Amino acid sequence: MKKIVLSIVIAILAVSMAFAAGGKDSDTVVIGAIFPLSGGVAFYGNESRDGALLALEEINAAGGLLGKKLTLISEDDEGNAEKTVNAFTKLTSRDKASFIIGSSTSGPTQAMSTLAQRNRIVLISPSATNIAVTRAGDYVFRACFIDPFQGVVGANFAYNTLRSRRAAVLYDAGADYNKGLADAFKGQWRSLGGQLVADEAYQTGEVDFNAQITRIRAANPDVVYLPNYYNDVSLQAKQLRDRGINCALIGGDGWDGLVDNAGNEVINGFWSSGFASDTTDPRGAAFVRAFQARFNRTASQFAALGYDSMMLVADGIKAAGSFDTAAVKDAMAKINGTYITGNIRFDANRDPIKGATILEIVRQGGTLVNSYRATVNP
Repeated sequence: MKKIVLSIVIAILAVSMAFAAGGKDSDTVVIGAIFPLSGGVAFYGNESRDGALLALEEINAAGGLLGKKLTLISEDDEGNAEKTVNAFTKLTSRDKASFIIGSSTSGPTQAMSTLAQRNRIVLISPSATNIAVTRAGDYVFRACFIDPFQGVVGANFAYNTLRSRRAAVLYDAGADYNKGLADAFKGQWRSLGGQLVADEAYQTGEVDFNAQITRIRAANPDVVYLPNYYNDVSLQAKQLRDRGINCALIGGDGWDGLVDNAGNEVINGFWSSGFASDTTDPRGAAFVRAFQARFNRTASQFAALGYDSMMLVADGIKAAGSFDTAAVKDAMAKINGTYITGNIRFDANRDPIKGATILEIVRQGGTLVNSYRATVNP
């Protein structure tokens, strides 16, 4: 913690000096990107980085913004808050970036949000869902829905659509994202009249969930809520199925990437997402085709959110008619338009008011895929 605080202090001084010095290439504008491009959640970061890059390339192909071309400079924070601060300092001081997209998860994003606010850097995260992320101030935005909304969506879907009445929860108590979803789910579940038959926690890094699953099995739930990241869920689902727990499993957007890292144990699994790659919406379908052509893989929700984050910044710049960050953040706050992940407008905390997609994991032609099941609007 002391190292992070020291890094933030150094970053504040470095960024302030950089802005005093000024100096930005007259023909290009740097957009900074800070994501976990390696490490345990690298899938999220690489997807969002590539989505943002695709948007930037399309903007440049259409003539750029206000007579300037955009260039994306990406940094790898490995999902580490201290490295996020270092990347922020480098991008804003050395590369003169006034607009930053990132990070993927809430902790690293929060580590730089105060810096962004203090130094008037427009910061937008594609996928940091913790409610506190945007509370740093009016220069900080997000493109995704927030943790409480996902937890409520999961409870509503389990109770109203799956007709479940007995729920168990297994979550990482040491991670804000996981705990935030779990708390919201439990609160909504009880308000609906559902029975919480097992409330189990674990600590980050655990791989053996036998003790928790033994208690879950004894409680006989008809749904298990797993608001965890895909690498943990792949282990938990297998261990649940191995112990004969075959009920529906539900989770949040941290499940993105699960179908590539699990087997049949995740069938009868449902999760809340910001985007469905099998969308029939013309704009969304065009994005999926463009992403496939550019990167030779199917676009995930993180790719779509990265794309939308770049487009939200671009639309703010166009509406402001300026690259001045004070004008841009004011223009972004007034946005109300259609994007890849749906219609987006911001509330007073610069959190988007938008719906959530429920995806079901199914097997198609021998391959696990995420299939659109429903849309839940706010």
